[in-house]
Amino acid sequence: MLTIGNKTFNSRLFLGTGKYPDFDTQKQAVDVSEADILTFSVRRMNIFEPSQPNFLEKLDVEKYSLLPNTAGAKTAEEAVRTAKLANASGLCDMIKVEVIGDDKTLLPDPTETLKATEELVQEGYTVLPYTSDDVVLAQRLEEIGAHAVMPGASPIGSGQGILNELNLSLITELLTVPVIVDAGIGSPKDVVTAMELGADGVLLNSAVAKASKPVKMAEAMKLAVQAGQLGYEAGRIPKKRYAAASSPAEGMSV
Repeated sequence: MLTIGNKTFNSRLFLGTGKYPDFDTQKQAVDVSEADILTFSVRRMNIFEPSQPNFLEKLDVEKYSLLPNTAGAKTAEEAVRTAKLANASGLCDMIKVEVIGDDKTLLPDPTETLKATEELVQEGYTVLPYTSDDVVLAQRLEEIGAHAVMPGASPIGSGQGILNELNLSLITELLTVPVIVDAGIGSPKDVVTAMELGADGVLLNSAVAKASKPVKMAEAMKLAVQAGQLGYEAGRIPKKRYAAASSPAEGMSV
């Protein structure tokens, strides 16, 4: 079980709900993924206008925990305002803090992320900040009360996979709150790697929604999370420079 704040979840796969070719594909992908947590941008929803299209309308949202994010915010003030808007709509008291510092790379702004996280924690939200793979920054976010930390594997939507395994492994080693690898995942291989590095979960959207066959990819990502988690718990064999025979030589006849 994955525990974040006072909530527990069976699945360690967090799935985004945007960018799908249509609502039916989205629903099928979400269903087959067996994800417990769905994330979405508050700014993309007409949450106070029922007559407007709602990209969650095909989903039975009562079955899931919703994780609204503050995508589009460029300051802590904007992120906090967006979080309060989501909370006022009654969607969830969990919030993914996302404060972008650069329009080209879409990398997070570290100082504004810290400010927004601290303020929302103090106001009683369950806060999951999206951050870079900076080890010290991840520690600071934990120190100010973040309930989970979400370091990016690579730039948002890039599909480059994990660019810095060392930093991610250090973050998972040093933090006590859950570490959810977020952004840049491209394939099930990336998911397995993240989990084998000790991550507590993986959040992805484009890797499924933009795949040639989103529903099949959603299932592949589900299985990759499970395989990576089991592999991490089992403990891999150490790497050796030279070969080692699989069968013992003792007791063999000449």
